[in-house]
Amino acid sequence: MTSHVSPFMKNLILSFDQMDDGFTTVHAYNEEGMRLFTEQWISFISFQHEPSFYGLHHDEESNFSSLELVELFSPSSKHPYVHVSGFAPEDESMIATIQQASTFWSSPTLWDELTFEEDSLVHSSTDAPPAAKLLLTSAIQQKLYSVGLTLSDIPTLLPFFKQGGWPLKAQSGQGEVNVALRLSEPESSSDEWILETVVRGKKSSVHWTPPFRKKQSPIADALPDKWKVHAAYVHETQSNMLDLMSVEASTDLFLSRSISDLDVRHFLRDDAARLQALGFEVILPSWLKAVKESKLRVKSNAKTTTFKTTAGLNEILTFDWNFSLNGQAISEDQFKLMVEENREYIRAGNEWFRIDSNWMHEIRQLMEQTENENWTVKELLFRELPDALINEEDTSDEDDDPLFQFELNQSLKRYLEQLQEKKELPTTTVSTHLLTELRPYQQQGLDWLVFMREQGFGVCLADDMGLGKTVQLIAYLLHVHRTHLTDKPSFIICPTSVLGNWQKELARFAPDLDVHVHYGQTRSKDESLAVELLALKPDVVLTTFGTASQDAEALSEIEWCSVTLDEAQNIKNMHTKQSRAIRKLRGEHHLALTGTPVENRLSELWAIFDFIYKGYLGSFRKFQENYIAPIERDDSENHKQKLRAKIRPFLLRRTKQDPDLLLNLPDKQEQREYCPLTTEQAALYESLIQETLFKLETLTGFEKKGLILKMLSKLKQLCNHPALYLKEGFGEAEYMMERSEKLARIVTLAAEIAARGEQCLIFTQYIGMGHLLQHCLSELHDIDPPFLSGSMPKQQRDNLVEAFQEKEFPVFILSLKAGGTGLNLTAANHVLHADRWWNPAVENQATDRAYRIGQTRFVHVHKFVTIGTIEEKIDKLLADKQALSEDLIQSSQWITEMADEDLKDLLTLG
Repeated sequence: MTSHVSPFMKNLILSFDQMDDGFTTVHAYNEEGMRLFTEQWISFISFQHEPSFYGLHHDEESNFSSLELVELFSPSSKHPYVHVSGFAPEDESMIATIQQASTFWSSPTLWDELTFEEDSLVHSSTDAPPAAKLLLTSAIQQKLYSVGLTLSDIPTLLPFFKQGGWPLKAQSGQGEVNVALRLSEPESSSDEWILETVVRGKKSSVHWTPPFRKKQSPIADALPDKWKVHAAYVHETQSNMLDLMSVEASTDLFLSRSISDLDVRHFLRDDAARLQALGFEVILPSWLKAVKESKLRVKSNAKTTTFKTTAGLNEILTFDWNFSLNGQAISEDQFKLMVEENREYIRAGNEWFRIDSNWMHEIRQLMEQTENENWTVKELLFRELPDALINEEDTSDEDDDPLFQFELNQSLKRYLEQLQEKKELPTTTVSTHLLTELRPYQQQGLDWLVFMREQGFGVCLADDMGLGKTVQLIAYLLHVHRTHLTDKPSFIICPTSVLGNWQKELARFAPDLDVHVHYGQTRSKDESLAVELLALKPDVVLTTFGTASQDAEALSEIEWCSVTLDEAQNIKNMHTKQSRAIRKLRGEHHLALTGTPVENRLSELWAIFDFIYKGYLGSFRKFQENYIAPIERDDSENHKQKLRAKIRPFLLRRTKQDPDLLLNLPDKQEQREYCPLTTEQAALYESLIQETLFKLETLTGFEKKGLILKMLSKLKQLCNHPALYLKEGFGEAEYMMERSEKLARIVTLAAEIAARGEQCLIFTQYIGMGHLLQHCLSELHDIDPPFLSGSMPKQQRDNLVEAFQEKEFPVFILSLKAGGTGLNLTAANHVLHADRWWNPAVENQATDRAYRIGQTRFVHVHKFVTIGTIEEKIDKLLADKQALSEDLIQSSQWITEMADEDLKDLLTLG
């Protein structure tokens, strides 16, 4: 361990632990060797790092991506009064590697030393060590992904990068002017669009372009006198934009050229998206995106001669086509002529309509396919068609009609509705090897899983926590491996925390299945894995998400009978190495198990569907345009309904509140335990609020968000205990309880529960609160509760869960992140939430550790809320978020986006 002595410098001693998922865990120590809390040191190395809200995203966690390491340690971000050193020699080496990569990152010659070979970046410099090169190229890839670009865009972007366009940042303009690219629709007498460079003053909303007589003048001559001093900047910005576009034009003159409908399509699809990703301003006609809902309607009547049984899924359909434009019927020949002319934008009266030629070609191709191919009912229901799965609605407003609509004869329509609702499916005989009885709704789940496998469609089983997704999957595996014999193994990927649980559940319910666990340092890797599986011939292979990511290459070479993801939300971040690796696995059938198919963003739903049924939701860009933007931005009920209809055939979701399930679970009572602040807490609370509100008046929008997020975390810790907020050590337990009514109530309640011979779970999101609860329960009541946090090894975690279920200890404290999913803790009949989580779905998952199948007693849920504080006010907001969560959609709105008056009301101490 090294030390740096200076009266003005703060010395941070860092250690680095590279994780399996590509992230690096960083810990900091003081000069006495004591480990610091993350929030005690994170602000010193991220005080200029906006993407992490100046370190606030790392309030509890200290895991960093390659991109974050390179940006945080770049010369331009270095804190003038902070010196970093390594805890051990290997940490010193890691710091040197990061700093070398950071130096290259901000070097003006970076892109002279990088080449793009075989879809990957190669650093040609002989001065850079291999480790620094690897870290640098990984960071570059992550930076590109963060703005919607990929490595394949690099050849096009190289000229821009070499001319100072790296690192990527918004093009903020120079002094008084801003330069943009504008696309204007054709005049009434023309079919030509205008693409031109425009300039505006920083304080003006009016865009200027040269008059006709100066169109051919050099930029410096064409500019007004007041802006001539900025001619070089205007020239440079326009040159950069032209380098990124497929438009040929002189860089010395203001761009002003006519383009066709086809050019507009290419510009919007490629050039505009790339320019906006790189921070350039692109101005489009306001109607351009909304106009996609044009007045061109296509209806097709699908009929079969008869339709009676499931075998009818393979019956042949016949189609009758009808077209209308702006409410007027057009013939099939007229439609075909519009397709051949490639027209996209058509003016009818004073209105413009976009007739998407790509879409029209797809319809034309669809017509040809239905004429030349024998389409079946199955293809009608599941094929990727424009709006094919939209439910028909009775409406008097033609504008609400879908662009593309199927009309079905009554018998076919009735049957498809039954199929959408998953009713009257063929019954699957339960294997005699299953050592339990399925509940009626679990039998329905098994029938559906088997039916979807036979039809070749992936599935997402999204039943509520505790309804038995595991046993339904085990019944499915027995059917596949014992009823329909196969020589291919089934593959299950799960979080490390529940790997032991899967082993026990398989052994308990299906001991006839041969299970192989692919995990640990001694596991077979590379080619030896396939050889081992060929020799062992297991029915089921179990592994974890981290191991699957590490061994992705070898695992992707194996053809699996089925691939199942348990807690499938682990692949929600689609750009991570883990998510991409798992989505490449090859199985005859892909299954996702999750109680929360959407935790926060619709992009998570897309990632799960990209695994279970690749291509069904289209490319991510298309999904973003069709669903994410209108739902998360505009809260469009129409688009929500479209998405529900589209995913319904592949998603089975049942909740404990569903009366049709006849669960006969014991009652559950949720109640708020309201606690007042102590005098000390109230004074600290008021002081922090006043200090923060004063600062907010001087900050920009982005800095304001960062400050609010930091303050929210401090307030929540202060509501728990002032010692956590002040970063103090723990004193005598009685004194600690006097300083916080909430702590006293939790400790007292837990002790009373234990005294009655009952058991309870206590969830908290703060490590310090968990340790404080341990301290007080031990000192005052001779109860030594274990604390399950993310750093606990798997074996120790499994042992604690088993011991708790065997009633070996009465109180179990759990970190909300580490213990909120995947654990079966039905021995508890009380659940205590010490602090509230912003996402109600996460809190409910934690409650479901106790309130699940296997629970035989009344479950009492205690949610501790500090009166008059942000906790009480957030509690009301949680009810609204819960409604969104149950709808499988969660808004991306955040507290930081509240109006100033609403924010002050939220923060004011009641």
